[in-house]
Amino acid sequence: MRKQILIASAIGLTTLLTGCVGTGPNTQEGAVTGGALGAIAGAIIGHNSGSGNTLGGALIGGAAGALAGGTLGNAADHENGTVYGSRTAAPAQTSYTVVQQMPPPMPPPPAVQEVVTPSPAANAVWIPGYWTYDGRAYSWIPSHWEIPPANSSTHVAAHWENQGNGYFFVPAYWR
Repeated sequence: MRKQILIASAIGLTTLLTGCVGTGPNTQEGAVTGGALGAIAGAIIGHNSGSGNTLGGALIGGAAGALAGGTLGNAADHENGTVYGSRTAAPAQTSYTVVQQMPPPMPPPPAVQEVVTPSPAANAVWIPGYWTYDGRAYSWIPSHWEIPPANSSTHVAAHWENQGNGYFFVPAYWR
């Protein structure tokens, strides 16, 4: 009975001290793995020594293994920036570049007539082709099949709108 209480206490203490150095995944895994391997090794060594003290060896080995494993895991967490962030990480900065492009001098050509190919899936939607303008010339983007994104059912096709002072491109989107 006394041995069972000591074994349960050792397991409880090892579990309690798991990750005591830090909270990163490597710290916790290292402490658990080190504690388990240390307890096994300590029990074997304690049992095979002249005294046959399996429980004492398991307690000492488990504690030493948990501390060593947690320390090594914490070092890995620091190195990888798993919990504490990278030492070289700079604060995030967002910059925006606004490019104002002149509208095309003429409307886009008529749409290219394309053959609708067989649907690759029951929920696929045929996306019509459209013209893009790169500042020098129009380019045709061919039609294709697309699976709608989650929570979307309607596709609004890309198109050009005449806003009085020129044609402006409206990109496609799902809603």
